Amino acid sequence: MVKAVVLGAAGGIGQPLSLLLKTNLEVTELALYDIVNAPGVAVDLSHIATPAKVEGFLPPDNGLQKALAGAEVVVIPAGVPRKPGMTRDDLFKINAGIVRDLATAIATTAPKAFVLVISNPVNSTVPIVAEVFKQHKVFDPKRLFGVTTLDVVRASTFVAEVLGDRSLSPSVAVPVVGGHSGVTIVPLLSQSSHPLPSNLDTSTIDSLVNRIQFGGDEVVKAKDGAGSATLSMAYAGAEFTTKIIRALKGERGIIVPSYVNLTQEGGEALKKDLGKELDYFSAPVELGPNGVEKINGLGAIAPAERVLIDAALPELVASIEKGVSFIQTPKL
Repeated sequence: MVKAVVLGAAGGIGQPLSLLLKTNLEVTELALYDIVNAPGVAVDLSHIATPAKVEGFLPPDNGLQKALAGAEVVVIPAGVPRKPGMTRDDLFKINAGIVRDLATAIATTAPKAFVLVISNPVNSTVPIVAEVFKQHKVFDPKRLFGVTTLDVVRASTFVAEVLGDRSLSPSVAVPVVGGHSGVTIVPLLSQSSHPLPSNLDTSTIDSLVNRIQFGGDEVVKAKDGAGSATLSMAYAGAEFTTKIIRALKGERGIIVPSYVNLTQEGGEALKKDLGKELDYFSAPVELGPNGVEKINGLGAIAPAERVLIDAALPELVASIEKGVSFIQTPKL
């Protein structure tokens, strides 16, 4: 018996994400919330022959609170999509307020839920959720996750392409650490389950890293102003949510990269590896019934990967501070 909630369920990510969660046989109740169209999406999905009962909610009549009541897993893809020429900083100005308000509702209605943040920019929106939870004295770092799975999915796909065999992509595993935007995305290709050829030239490796880091730009450009990475993000979000649900139901040994708060087991050791004091970082985390059980370290990394991490850290620190300040700084 698992109740999952999607906040922003009528959007470009929310609809396919809700569809994928409806097909998850472990989900017995699926609540969809958005400012428009959520009831229609819910009725559409309710015709699918899987166990989950689906209900859609709008803002009137405390719809958000009704959607969240009894929630065990809350996924947040709400927000505006990135358009051509728009940076994640531009996104922040719009999405920060949306995420703040949703986090407030979760803190007061479903404070024990696992919260999975997709809304960009994740590097800042996860700290926003944490600060709201702290204000309501319900913050549990084990239960808050920034979803960086799309970077892992892209790495698997693109490495398989470089190896010349796309059929390998489901089995290729590449740890991706750091954050979830541009240079903060650091694929650890040296730890790929399917190593790259030793004679691969540096320019090919650099291009591969760049494509993993800026794959979102590739999609925005290809859609020519009509959207961003919605379908692949929905797939990645559903993959991560499924692993959270499996851990919630008692499965052990699940390790996935996620952007998490470092004030928990393994966090201090990771900060020593990084050589930097910061509160959030995407790293492989071991999941359990209560959320994060342990944050794993980086392992053995190549010198070029250390350069990438060092380049990511200042960006991460600035993004984290932006999110924290958005909540902590009094508004005039």
